[in-house]
Amino acid sequence: MVKALIFSDIHNDKIALEKLMAVDADAYFAAGDLVSWARGLDKMGEVLKERGDRVYVLPGNHESAGDITAFCERFGFVDFHGAMAEIGGVRFAGLGYSTVTPFDTPGEYSEEEIAERLEKFAPWKPQVLVCHSPPLGTPLDRIKEGLHAGSRAVREFIEKHQPAHFFCGHVHEAEGVVIQMGATRAMNVGKKGYLLAQA
Repeated sequence: MVKALIFSDIHNDKIALEKLMAVDADAYFAAGDLVSWARGLDKMGEVLKERGDRVYVLPGNHESAGDITAFCERFGFVDFHGAMAEIGGVRFAGLGYSTVTPFDTPGEYSEEEIAERLEKFAPWKPQVLVCHSPPLGTPLDRIKEGLHAGSRAVREFIEKHQPAHFFCGHVHEAEGVVIQMGATRAMNVGKKGYLLAQA
């Protein structure tokens, strides 16, 4: 049994991060936006470092891939952007960044870029997929009635490949929402996070 704590969109909230680090798990997945506009990463690193190399970090739209690579090197974390790992016999895959936003944030991909990067996970058949961006047109990316901000490519990958679990963040308004997408249990974890126990 593997216990993985997945969370997103901390946005410099040190107290929220300290609460998460107090939870005992085998792996900790920061699914993007630890900070806002890439500022203050080292303060978050100081909180995360007690969990050391069990911390897997994705860039959200507020961090660039370069920011996260350097951050992980400084603190000894795992840069999990576009990466795969088997932890206790469970296959995890992760992709950061969001689709293009109106705010020109540092971590944005086109739908084509997201699709291309997700496709390399297909042969690996991950049981757990962690992305910053939620699937488009679902309760996980709903900002308000009629307004959604997720990724079509993420949705299509989930529908086609059906990982057992999918976790995302990005859309704060959907924090804590859980849906079923075929065989996939999908959740927007937000800063409260979710502790997955997976055999």
